[in-house]
Amino acid sequence: MFIFTKIAENRIREAMAEGAFDNLVGKGQPLNLADESHIPPELRLAYKILKMANCLPPEVELKKDILRLQDLVADLPDEAEKLKQMRRLNFYVMKLNMMRKVSPRLEEHEEYTAKILERLGSDRKKGSGA
Repeated sequence: MFIFTKIAENRIREAMAEGAFDNLVGKGQPLNLADESHIPPELRLAYKILKMANCLPPEVELKKDILRLQDLVADLPDEAEKLKQMRRLNFYVMKLNMMRKVSPRLEEHEEYTAKILERLGSDRKKGSGA
């Protein structure tokens, strides 16, 4: 193995001496090393390919569609159209829940954590001021 490392290093040095690396894109710029620890190892390559193609992962695309539909449903005056879009919204939510590895019930509590902590803090202040 040592011989292959030595050969590779020699070829890199020769290429540097010939100026092969002088006009590379991003020369002098810091490397953009994204933290991918939150992505399961088996999905990292696929997500990296999607990112390089300026595409979002399917879960994120679905979440964006859900948020867009929620806004649309809230602003629709026609009840028939609202019902149609709500069915579509429910389908997207079901599809997203099936894609998740974690139960949506566990994620549901995350959005209320800040509110609960805030309320507990205000209750303590009231209790100490009385």
